[in-house]
Amino acid sequence: MSYLQFARRYARHVMEQRKLPATLDLPVHRPVPADWPDDQLTAAWLGHATVVLNFFGTWLITDPALADRIGIRVAGITMGPRRLTRPALRTSELPRLDLILISHAHMDHLDLATLGRLPRDTRVITHRGVGDLLGRFRQVDEIGWGESVTYGGLTVEGVGARHWGARRIHDQQRGFGGFLLEKSGSRVLYAGDTAYTDLYRKYATRRIDLAILPIGAYDPWIANHANPEEAWKMGREMGAEHIMPVHHSTFRLSREPMDEPLRRLLVAAGAEGHRIVAREIGQSWTAPVTPP
Repeated sequence: MSYLQFARRYARHVMEQRKLPATLDLPVHRPVPADWPDDQLTAAWLGHATVVLNFFGTWLITDPALADRIGIRVAGITMGPRRLTRPALRTSELPRLDLILISHAHMDHLDLATLGRLPRDTRVITHRGVGDLLGRFRQVDEIGWGESVTYGGLTVEGVGARHWGARRIHDQQRGFGGFLLEKSGSRVLYAGDTAYTDLYRKYATRRIDLAILPIGAYDPWIANHANPEEAWKMGREMGAEHIMPVHHSTFRLSREPMDEPLRRLLVAAGAEGHRIVAREIGQSWTAPVTPP
């Protein structure tokens, strides 16, 4: 389905959402990054695809989208989906960040309203063809699949995805994908947006401590977004010790019931459900200490 077809189909839904009450649900959980130690890997899901991590003293955030609405801004009004639950932290409550990771240019992952409130000297890492949208930041690194940059001992490698990258109808195709993070012997794979792909199988030999995988917006967008069973399969194929499900329960972007993605993921996991962490907005997870 083209971007124009998506926009036409979604327009009525957007207008219906604007009629809903402005009050948003409050998340049950609230992370406290100030309490996170610098000698561990800790992560908290703030909503949608936004995760804040303390990676052994390096602080970063994925695809920050913390505004009440996402979408195109026209005459001072954001025309797009309204979030159903407030983010677990507002921009003013975030810790001092070292890095911002932007997986691709879609408006629910590259939210200019949120980015406009983050310090300009924060380093941004994104995929090729996206940097022109991030001009307010002083340092923006664009990488391709398999390329990497380092910061404070943390290596950030671009990984592939099965998705697409244009932001607007007239855009040329922009880069997209996820990131493999590595520091102090620990690894996190953040997939961004992806349909099912076997691209992650090659990481099974590298011991992924945490895979941050999207599980929602698959009906009818299954060609671009994995369903929960596919997300679980990708996590197991890469050998992830734990899976943090994202891209669900925040914005209504598709037709499946809001609580369905997590329910289906837990069914798919079965007896291994303990591997699924941070199931609710605001929950934190700290990597278990591996015995020497």
